[in-house]
This record gives sequence, structure tokens and C-alpha cells, in this order.
Amino acid sequence: MASQRVKLTVQDPDGERVVDLSSPNKVVWPTDDGKGITKAEYADYVQQVSGAFLTSTGHRPVSLERFRDGIEGEQFFSKNPPKGTPDYVESVMCTYNSGRRHPQIVLTRPSAIVWAVQMNTVVFHPWASLASDTDNPVELRIDLDPQPGTGIEQAVPAAIELREVLREAGLDPFIKTSGNRGLHVFSPIVPEWEFLTVRHAVIAAGRELERRMPDRVTTNWWKEERGERIFVDFNQANRDRTIAGAYSPRAKPNAPVSTPIHWDELDDIDPTRFTVRTVPTRLAEVGDPWATMQDSPGRIDTLLEWWDRDVENGLGELPFPPEFPKMPGEPPRVQPSKKVAGNWDENGERIDD
Repeated sequence: MASQRVKLTVQDPDGERVVDLSSPNKVVWPTDDGKGITKAEYADYVQQVSGAFLTSTGHRPVSLERFRDGIEGEQFFSKNPPKGTPDYVESVMCTYNSGRRHPQIVLTRPSAIVWAVQMNTVVFHPWASLASDTDNPVELRIDLDPQPGTGIEQAVPAAIELREVLREAGLDPFIKTSGNRGLHVFSPIVPEWEFLTVRHAVIAAGRELERRMPDRVTTNWWKEERGERIFVDFNQANRDRTIAGAYSPRAKPNAPVSTPIHWDELDDIDPTRFTVRTVPTRLAEVGDPWATMQDSPGRIDTLLEWWDRDVENGLGELPFPPEFPKMPGEPPRVQPSKKVAGNWDENGERIDD
């Protein structure tokens, strides 16, 4: 009978650390070969990619998307360090949009990532800011999200054009697969602006991309208005709104990984090739395309000028996620097909409230 608990020796920067791994033979992901990827195999994966993982996903607040019995089981999130969290797993106090404050997990060493695997984490969702300054993002993130009827084939030309938009704004774009059907474009920035301001920069870039590709790209928040286009999900730029981190697996069969790539790899990109089983070899052979991403952060001044220009031309704030408090200048949070003009005032408030 297979052991139900093993001790893993993990190499940290300050020496070796032993981490217990329970249920090592539990299948986390089903696979096409029928064998499945086990918890032990996953723990081995995160150790192999820990350097690249920590470069882009470590040292910042992170939410853990956990599954008690593999990806087909119950799913839940952990932000607070759970009871019994070991002292080598760090945390930082974060302020949320509601004004609440509580500590959030921060991963700074390989053993902490293995601990997260032990806690049945599948997807790692890092903030865009570092633990040293949680209020000001160090990267501008743009999620290119294919809508029904579109896929990676349509996301690629949008990403290529977005690269040009960001370059014109003085930024250096980097790209990764989402681990699903989309693409994520990041640009490192100096941490001088808080989340709402960076969100405005993302909206400005998205609107410029939409102007250049109106039939293929949209910034419309309401699904009924998007059509078969690539959606620029500007709301992922909000505080406490996150997307899967670089080198994080996704909760999909075969364990696809959100993988940094070089721009010239887009020509024949097949995101399904990047999995827990293949990414370590890829890293060993081609290195980490994001290794130097934070070496030369840029500024968002030009994007903010575009934002101001659009505001002057009547393009103002866009809707926030439903769990957010009402934000200044925000349009009504009601889908267009259900909106009756007479029920709303000029400030976007219901008259009968």
C-alpha cells in the first residue's frame, strides 16, 4: 500500500527545509493518457520551476485557489494564512476596496510553494504589487479574453497590435499564455501610481487597441455587447482582482500552465503544449522569457494622457466588478438590455432607490 504521507527535502536559499506532503498519490489533474498528475508530481514541478515562479509570482500578496480532491472536487480560495501556517510562509497586511484590512499570504521561497501544494493549491493568483508596497502596482496587466466564437487564433493578432500600442506609450510589453484560451500582456512600471490610476491606463490602452481593431477587439463590459471579439478585461487591473500567475497551473485537464513566451513564439503558439509535465524541460532549454521583466520599469504618463484625452471626448469611467462599492463617475451597473432610461439619473443612480 502506498504511503499516505511523505517528507520532501526542499532547497531554500537559506538551506534545506523538510515539508510534509500528505496523499502524494492523489490525482490532482486527469490526463488524456489516463494516468493523471498526482500531488507528488505537482510538488516536484513547483520545485523545478521555483526560481522563475518566484521572479514573477513571489514576493507579493497571493490568493490560493484550492481544491480538496483534485480539480473535479470542491474549489475555494485562501487569502489569509490558514491556521497552522508555518513560519517560513510569509504574509503582509493588505487593504481592500471595501476598506477592510487583513493579512494575505506571500510566497518567498521554494518550500512555501511546496507548502501551498500541500494545501491543495492548484492556481496561484498574485497581486500586481509587491509586499513591500501593496498599494502601487509594479506592472500593468492586460487580459485578452476570447469570447464565444473566438479563441487563441483571434487573440494572437490582438496581442501583436497591443504590443505596438504599449510601445508607442513608452512601455516594454511581455506576454504569456493564460493557461486556457487567452493571452496576458504585462508591462513593468515604476510603482508610482495606485490601482485605480493604473486601471485608467489599462482602459486607455484597451480603447486605443479597440479603435485600431474595432471588429476584432472590444472593451465592452457587458457580455451581450461583446460579440465574437477579444475582450480587453480592464477590471483585472483593480486592487484585489487577479489573474493566474506566471508558471501557475490552471484547473483544466492535463494541467495546462500559464507560461511566459517570447513574442516570436506567437506565430505557431499552441498553449496546450505547456503543462506541468512539459514546462520544466522548456525552462531548462529556453530559459525564462520574463527573467528580466522588472529590470527596466516604464511609466504610464502617456497612457494617462490618452485617458484624459478620451475623458475630454466623452469617454469616461467604465463599470467596476459587482462586488466593488459604487465608484466615482461609474456608469450604472445594469446590463443595457435591462436598462430603462427613465429609471436612472445623470449620476448613474436609480431614481427609485
